[in-house]
Amino acid sequence: MLFKAFVILAGLSVLCRWALGKWPWEVVRFAPGRRRAVNSARALLGVAPAAGREDIIAAHRRLTAQVHPDRGGSTTAMQEANAARDLLLAELTGAQAGPGE
Repeated sequence: MLFKAFVILAGLSVLCRWALGKWPWEVVRFAPGRRRAVNSARALLGVAPAAGREDIIAAHRRLTAQVHPDRGGSTTAMQEANAARDLLLAELTGAQAGPGE
């Protein structure tokens, strides 16, 4: 009985891979949500949830002064800092627009 269940499970896995192009465990894996990304961006820049545009830009400038490639930082760190700034500014303008607009 256990062998029969294993064969059926393996067959369903192969069928899922064939039909969707992904294994079943890849289909059910959850990608991090926007809220988690926003929280990570806030932590990277060191700003509070209520931070305004000026606070975000000032925190971004402080961080990029430390991680800029010309000052011994890396390109990856700069890209992460820029992505965090862009995400928080987009989140800020999205919150100002309101849910019904």
